[in-house]
Amino acid sequence: MLTRRTFLRTLAAGAATLVPLGGGRFLRRLPLGRRSPVPALVAAPTVDRTLVELNGLTGGAGAAAVAYAASPPQPTGPGIPGRRWVMVIDLARCDGCRECTRACQGMHFTPAGQEWIRVYELRDNEVAAPYWFPRPCMQCDNAPCVKVCPVSAAWKREDGIVMQDTSRCIGCRFCIAACPYGARSFNWVQPPETEAQQSLPYSDEWNQRHRKGTTEKCIFCPGLVKEGRLPACVAACPMGAIYFGDQEEDAVTNSQGETVRFSELIRQNAGYRFLEELGTEPRVYYLPPRKRVYPAPPDEPQPATRGVHP
Repeated sequence: MLTRRTFLRTLAAGAATLVPLGGGRFLRRLPLGRRSPVPALVAAPTVDRTLVELNGLTGGAGAAAVAYAASPPQPTGPGIPGRRWVMVIDLARCDGCRECTRACQGMHFTPAGQEWIRVYELRDNEVAAPYWFPRPCMQCDNAPCVKVCPVSAAWKREDGIVMQDTSRCIGCRFCIAACPYGARSFNWVQPPETEAQQSLPYSDEWNQRHRKGTTEKCIFCPGLVKEGRLPACVAACPMGAIYFGDQEEDAVTNSQGETVRFSELIRQNAGYRFLEELGTEPRVYYLPPRKRVYPAPPDEPQPATRGVHP
């Protein structure tokens, strides 16, 4: 396993090494990861290491910038079959109490200063009253952080969750630079651990152990979800402002036990996704801070079926 310092040193040395070696003469390209488009440069059989090309960076004399991968990509679990987890946050209900943030911190033992779900106070103008905007990881279907990770420490499960394996993370922080939502944190120092944490095994489904030089983020509490429970932030919300559920089943539930149809909730309340125009396909939806006072427009008329007479 490489440390961040070793990784950065290797990055510079690897790029320089390619020049006298003639670059591609000793290397061939292979796909890296399960679905990642990041190419890998695998050294000749005489070199027993895996090199990863870093997109967007160049070494000397136009050579590719490369680094040794922390370990070969390993297959990962697809998540819960047949599910597509989704979250809805009703900004009209959120009162900014930040119980969601505290519940997340208690659940994951997040290091000091980290807020995997951060509550921002917003105000559109001087006349209007402020409102609050909780921001978890958006679990994007087209996740930029997954695309830039050179060692597949971040990946997208089939049930919609973007996972993060800190045991594979090499601390390059490309994922932090790529995330347009600022939803990732970095451990600059080794976070202190409680006795309760030290007794826990490492699990990427719980993310309760933390390491220096790695990135972390909200993961929708897949450990709780597997047990049929709501994520910690959802269960702790005293206002019932956060809904969580399965888009395939078309049902979401909040802490008040209210289960509603996901499609109707979004449609009737003009739901939207934050920075949707970026094409990241977030799995977190928001309801505006003021509920709409008129009904949703009627459905589009369906085309007539050919050959059927009225």
